[in-house]
Amino acid sequence: MALDRFFRRRRPQQQGGADMPDLWTQCPKCKEGLYNRDLETNAFVCHKCGHHLRLDAAQRVTVLLDEGSFTQLSGAVQPTDALAFQDTESYPERLKRAQKKTGRPDAILTGTGAILGVPVTLAVMDFAFSGGSMGSVVGEEIARAAEHAARHGTPLVIVTASGGARMQESALSLMQMAKTTVALETLAEQGLPYVSLLTDPTTGGVTASFATIADVIVAEPGALIGFAGPRVIQQTIRQSLPDGFQRAEFLLSHGMVDAVVDRREQREYLASLLGLLTRREVSA
Repeated sequence: MALDRFFRRRRPQQQGGADMPDLWTQCPKCKEGLYNRDLETNAFVCHKCGHHLRLDAAQRVTVLLDEGSFTQLSGAVQPTDALAFQDTESYPERLKRAQKKTGRPDAILTGTGAILGVPVTLAVMDFAFSGGSMGSVVGEEIARAAEHAARHGTPLVIVTASGGARMQESALSLMQMAKTTVALETLAEQGLPYVSLLTDPTTGGVTASFATIADVIVAEPGALIGFAGPRVIQQTIRQSLPDGFQRAEFLLSHGMVDAVVDRREQREYLASLLGLLTRREVSA
């Protein structure tokens, strides 16, 4: 074998393919092959086109919080099949598969930590668990996180990534919209800030409830944010939608979000914002 062929760097063909699948990830937008170690260092943002790849809950905690500061609060509440829901498979079977995939009981991870030294209570939705759908457990954990923040005098940050309410729990999932909204009132009553970070995608009942009633609403670049999807809206009104409709930048220009912040700058942005609102000193 010629030396040039031996040392030639192999390029990845596709994400999850046979060509070095544990070392490379393909950018969903520009198709650039991204070395996983470099991708992690760059907060899972494509260095070529700036596309923000989706994160699971654990990765989000790592990106946002100071190293070693996270203490988990969630995990004690388990989902149940109160309606004995069955479609192509039973709800318990769906739950079991999602739990095995993500290693958590439901589509939410909550805990405490610090962002550049500023103490926070954090709730992160996990899109990898049934599309981040909001069921009774998600609503309960968010309510508990809000109550914990109020009790300990810390700001609350919720990172959303969801397809909306969980259909397998029917009206029980829709009730979480009211439940979470009421729970967040405890923060307002004590003058504690609540910041929501909307990531791709944030839709349905999550958008229509706690995601968009924060004191400050931040979004990631390019994130899909809305109630119904663009295709559904276009088919309903039978009109063409503007370019970039329901993307973070479009919502910013129409006053629906307060800021669009690159993931690589979110820690500094949130620490500065929360430090100002709570009059706490931010670490360098």
